[in-house]
Amino acid sequence: MIRYSLICDNAHEFEGWFSGSADFDRQVEMGFLTCPVCHSASISKGLMAPSVSTARKQEARQQVAMDLARQEMMSKLKEMVASIKANAEDVGERFPEEARKIHYGEADQRGIIGQASLSEVRELIDEGIEVAPLPVLPDDAN
Repeated sequence: MIRYSLICDNAHEFEGWFSGSADFDRQVEMGFLTCPVCHSASISKGLMAPSVSTARKQEARQQVAMDLARQEMMSKLKEMVASIKANAEDVGERFPEEARKIHYGEADQRGIIGQASLSEVRELIDEGIEVAPLPVLPDDAN
């Protein structure tokens, strides 16, 4: 894609994106291009400074892409945590006890969330009880 600075016969300036110079010529020839201000079909290319890609611009584009990827990842994580919390019973500090009851068939099978110390988690894992921590996300720090 190429961006052209355009000008109409009434001196209105605007921009247009084209697949190439031939695309611009074809659109002008067929009357597809008109000034967005006065609707004149007499359009020509204006003066443009070339767009030079510098290392700084490339780094800025990469940073923007990384920021967007990070935002998307955080959004997906928040959705996942919200879904888990919406579909699980919060048993608080009783988590190790409730996890054992469920594992050994003493309580109904269900999803639970709650708190457990590192040593309690290790004991649950040693007993073959599957547990996983929920991530604490920046907005969840309350």
